[in-house]
Amino acid sequence: MKTRIGVLFSAAVVFSMLAGTVLALFRPGPETNVSPRNLTFAERVVYQRAIEEVYWRHRIWPEERPYPKPPLDSVMSQAQLEKKVAAYLRDSDVLQHSQHGPITAEKLQTEMDRMASHTKKPDVLREIFSALGNNAFVIAECLARPVLAEDLLRKIHDDYQEPLDFQRGSAENQKRKPVAARSGSYTLPIISTAPNGCVEDTWTATSTTNAPSARAGHTAVWTGSEMIVWGGGTSGPTNLNTGGRYNPSTDSWTATSTTNAPSARSGHTAVWTAVK
Repeated sequence: MKTRIGVLFSAAVVFSMLAGTVLALFRPGPETNVSPRNLTFAERVVYQRAIEEVYWRHRIWPEERPYPKPPLDSVMSQAQLEKKVAAYLRDSDVLQHSQHGPITAEKLQTEMDRMASHTKKPDVLREIFSALGNNAFVIAECLARPVLAEDLLRKIHDDYQEPLDFQRGSAENQKRKPVAARSGSYTLPIISTAPNGCVEDTWTATSTTNAPSARAGHTAVWTGSEMIVWGGGTSGPTNLNTGGRYNPSTDSWTATSTTNAPSARSGHTAVWTAVK
């Protein structure tokens, strides 16, 4: 029987690092009501960097490391940013031609509203919204779309039991051309006013959408911005080399890649080194 995976946020362990300032070069304008238009691949990469900058500010940097926390550019290359954008555009294209149909403006608005009301780290989500200029259209396209695309594609995988890589085509032809956004009117959602962080000796349920399957003997580490669950085994017993990354700011799970992953195992240990 599957069990839910919960995250215990202990005030003594989970903390937020002091917010810094995103470089003005990567900040969009302050406009909040911008008519839907085409976002080029390059524009999406700039917005992706703004999002990653927020996460990096909150990433734990171990005191044992002999040098200060470096800037984002030293740990995440332009190519990696482009790969992230290409991946969610590729997934969106797969959905465009699936029975689930395209990702509509209505679906994106619903996903934004869900993030805003279910966030476990409202202060971090506010930072992300601010980094995207509090622009509802940009937030829908560059924050909600990646999460929603993976969610819907995972449902297709669960329905047909086909490997996700089989359903995903190459994104190379899509990388350098403008990508049409879904037309529609977006409203910037009001982020939950629930206390930021956690309350001692309490549990808060996480989203189970895209969560790793029930398992035992796995490892879990907190990075400062995500919790990573990996490995473990089922009651079979069958060891696993799969896992997931839980983002409390958007209350969403993203599956970890199995490409070049260690062999399946359980009862192992893991540590966070501050760099992926």
